[in-house]
Amino acid sequence: MKKILLIILGILVILAAVLLIKTYTYPFKKNTAVADEGWKPVKNDSAVMRFSGGIKIPTVSTGSLGEFNYAPFDQFKEYLKASYPLVYQNTEYVEVNQHGLVFRLKGSNPSLEPILFLSHMDVVPPGDADVKSKEENIFRPDDKPLPPVAKIAEDWDFAPFSGVVANGRIYGRGAIDMKGMLFSLMESMNSLIKNKQIPQRDVYLAFGFDEEVGGQKGAVQIADYFKKRGLRFDAVYDEGGLIMRKGSVSGIDSDVAVVGCAEKGFLSAKIKVKGLGGHSSMPPMESAIGKAAVIMQRLEDDQMKPTITPLIKAFFDNIGGAMPFANRLAIANQWLLKPVLLSQLTKNNTTNALVRTTTALTMMKGSDGTNVLSPEVEFVVNFRLLPGNTVKEVKDHIAKATKGFDVEVEEIDNTREASAISPTNTKAFKMIQAGIKEIYPGAIVTPYLTMAGTDAAKYEIVSKNVYRFMPIKINSSEQQSIHSTNEYLSIENYLKMIHYFEYVMKNYDK
Repeated sequence: MKKILLIILGILVILAAVLLIKTYTYPFKKNTAVADEGWKPVKNDSAVMRFSGGIKIPTVSTGSLGEFNYAPFDQFKEYLKASYPLVYQNTEYVEVNQHGLVFRLKGSNPSLEPILFLSHMDVVPPGDADVKSKEENIFRPDDKPLPPVAKIAEDWDFAPFSGVVANGRIYGRGAIDMKGMLFSLMESMNSLIKNKQIPQRDVYLAFGFDEEVGGQKGAVQIADYFKKRGLRFDAVYDEGGLIMRKGSVSGIDSDVAVVGCAEKGFLSAKIKVKGLGGHSSMPPMESAIGKAAVIMQRLEDDQMKPTITPLIKAFFDNIGGAMPFANRLAIANQWLLKPVLLSQLTKNNTTNALVRTTTALTMMKGSDGTNVLSPEVEFVVNFRLLPGNTVKEVKDHIAKATKGFDVEVEEIDNTREASAISPTNTKAFKMIQAGIKEIYPGAIVTPYLTMAGTDAAKYEIVSKNVYRFMPIKINSSEQQSIHSTNEYLSIENYLKMIHYFEYVMKNYDK
């Protein structure tokens, strides 16, 4: 017995040594501390005012088919023409499907593949939260900036379409998502033209108008326009990742710039479950709503299997070196600890979404009366597909969960596969890294998986290098304002974003 115990102890010692050696020799990316603050914003009140004016125009998109009021979009087009005459005079400008906007700034070397920057002019509805101040014509760019919000706001400080500039911020629906990026791109191109800094390759801007409802009339049509003209882009840049302010990523004492190299797919299914209806005084042993509850419980209890994809492995390899020892131990020794690592990742909402196709029960409808049994109950389940999972696999998963019940399954909204994964060993990705280091040299830069849908995936037909990143530094509470209450973008973020895009445009081939 003593000999056996000694053998076991020896094995454990060897195992511990192997784990430690692998942890300390694992090729985590080295992230060295940088004291330099990077490029400092230069006061530009006119740029801020142009952006503020664009927020005032309520370009709201609603409905899955893009059937909404287009009058504000016509007004927005005219506003851009009045605000950026140099861009309109010095680029090839076309409108695609009436409201999609495309600008081409010709470069000095037509043999080089062009680069494309995307944005969208539509915004989501502002909601019905209260507004603290009804004042609208406020433009105070010299206010002392307030610190970033520390919690999610319940009210709007100013009206959603006021475009108020105060407290070091530009307030309004679309400030982050995504008029801030649209106006920064226009400012960047305007600056290149004004200063006669024409890049070597063509630079395109493309602005959709229905991204928030699927992009079928905007981005899909623009991408098809490019394809029909035989265009291929060396890089496509869109929204997606952000620079998460120090402290936002648990366990990491640095700013983290997450660059979306892929995005999840999407499938929403309406499941109609049939049963016996009638009066509640004589209920059947199993009602339609009870059957629906069983199916929903199956869907939540038996979800799609988690896995660490190559993209998420690269994410951990980049940030792991800045994480606590226990995290580094698990990442470096997945040959043994992968089940433990996955178990921990799936316990957190955010990290769970990184490693699996998620399941979200979102809507339910049954009887309209307290004493009435509905003969049919319907609910909606939304899946966000991890790259590597397919729409067919999700459909098979639904079929397994509904087995044994009388159901009808209907796909709703815009079903799409997960996107392709764009490489990181490209000039296009390295320019993102260089641009980030220009404005935030201390940030850790890493590839990432974008959870939400963007217009970017539509442009895979014209480029294999599609990246999702907006160069603004925000915390978790500020991020929550997107599609929610009291959305704002700091003046500092806006001016740095202008500089970032101008830097990438003019330095792409230097």
